[in-house]
Amino acid sequence: MNLWDERAARNEALFREVNERIAQLAAPSAREVGFVCECSDEHCTDRVHLTLATYEAIRGDARRFVVAPGHETSVERIVEQGAGYTIVEKIGVAGRISEDADPRA
Repeated sequence: MNLWDERAARNEALFREVNERIAQLAAPSAREVGFVCECSDEHCTDRVHLTLATYEAIRGDARRFVVAPGHETSVERIVEQGAGYTIVEKIGVAGRISEDADPRA
């Protein structure tokens, strides 16, 4: 993994922390919640809309992130695609960085 890939993984972990806070503040009765795209682009402002249950299922694995379609990178594999979102799983060093930076760990 090169320096850019490592920085990208850390950016994604930061976006995940933002989404953790969004999930905490969301009303339990909300049908869907607008989460930030957890891609590596530090300037990305895209939103992905998920139910809280879907977000929690993704967060069940520290290597998994939710991104807008087309925002995948070479350090991850696509796990699932839904309406307006893609679930990716970090591989290799990026996966280990994701696990280390997981606020739920």
